[in-house]
Amino acid sequence: MTSEKTGRLVILTGPSCAGKTPLFKALGRFYPELRGRFHKLVLVSSRAPRPGELDGTDFYFRSRAQVEALRADNRYAVIEARNDLQALDVQELASLLRQGDVLFEGNPSVGRALQTHPRLVGVNRLAIFLSPLSKEEIIYLRAAEGRVSLDEFLTDVMRRKLLRRTRRQKENLSAEDLKDVEIRASSAYRELQQAWHFQYVIPNHDGEDSDNWDAFYYLIGDARKTLEAFVAVLAGLVPPGVEKWEEDLLPSDSGRSADRMV
Repeated sequence: MTSEKTGRLVILTGPSCAGKTPLFKALGRFYPELRGRFHKLVLVSSRAPRPGELDGTDFYFRSRAQVEALRADNRYAVIEARNDLQALDVQELASLLRQGDVLFEGNPSVGRALQTHPRLVGVNRLAIFLSPLSKEEIIYLRAAEGRVSLDEFLTDVMRRKLLRRTRRQKENLSAEDLKDVEIRASSAYRELQQAWHFQYVIPNHDGEDSDNWDAFYYLIGDARKTLEAFVAVLAGLVPPGVEKWEEDLLPSDSGRSADRMV
């Protein structure tokens, strides 16, 4: 990217069902002027839309073959994200940044691509990771190793969250729905291992399965705390509860294959 003045790129990422989407919506609901300052970065995705998602607003939904074909186009970075493919239009992002600030909300693999892509060198970034566990909880669970596997524990936490979210979206779960839940849940540990790359980690127990985002007029629980922390970080503050993780916080798990950017 050229040295001309550009806006700031805010990266909001975390495991599936960590609460990214309701947090993004809550920003627009309670801080509409702040939300209005950001252009939303919309990627191409090979997955099917969830109930309520719109083509061109949430993603550009395309077939896997169509996303695969974008590998031949230099303007796109194609990213393997769990069992799906996503494609970032680097030229579109550069154009949006020339107009002002841009906010990305989505998969950690894409979040890392936005941090490392060679054509985005020099971009002013604010990278935030939303975690279903706090640093203190991870340290506590690590101390209990031998009695509990941190990887399996986190997978179970996210499996329950994802099942609740999916049941809210669909009355009957298909075998494909259950397979998707398992892929996303089992990816969470590996994705949390990437959190140390991000400037800030915000622990949040109210994932997308929680009623605390929309059951009442005001947010309650971690949903409220997470929104307040997110807004403070956007303003350049670091409120209590916002964390910075060390590289060795989560033990390596070399048996799992890493997501790759192509």
